[in-house]
Parts: sequence; C-alpha cells; structure tokens
Amino acid sequence: MFIFIVLGLVLLILAVWWAVLGVHALLLGRMPGRWLRQRVRQPRLWGAGALLILISGHAHSPSLLAIGVGLVALGHVVNPTR
Repeated sequence: MFIFIVLGLVLLILAVWWAVLGVHALLLGRMPGRWLRQRVRQPRLWGAGALLILISGHAHSPSLLAIGVGLVALGHVVNPTR
C-alpha cells in the first residue's frame, strides 16, 4: 500500500513539473536550464504540446494526446524563423 502512495506522489510531482515547464515555455518563449535550451528549438510549440498532453489525460482524449505529442516533437525539430 505504501508503494502506491509514493508512486502517486511521484507522478503528481512530475505532472506539476511538466505543467510548469509547459507554461514557462508557452508564455515566455524560452526553456529553463541549459540542457533544455540546447534541445528545444521552438519553446512555444513545445509548451503548447506539453499542456495538451496534460489536458488529454484529464479529458481521456487520445486525439489531444496525439496532437500534444506531435507539438512536442515539432518543438524539438522545427528550426526557428527569424
């Protein structure tokens, strides 16, 4: 029983961390930390996808999940336009 409580707390902490990263990337247009800044080329796309992934879990929507995963992938791949 204790392991399920710990697992639930870990998943909750990861979900909050993912949401904070998504909101930060979407609103500010940049990623925190050097590692994420080097790997994410389009932070706003990445942030929108991260938030859609979280919303899809609550809405039980596989289509929102697919769109969110696609946006996160595009955030890593698409070169910025200037």
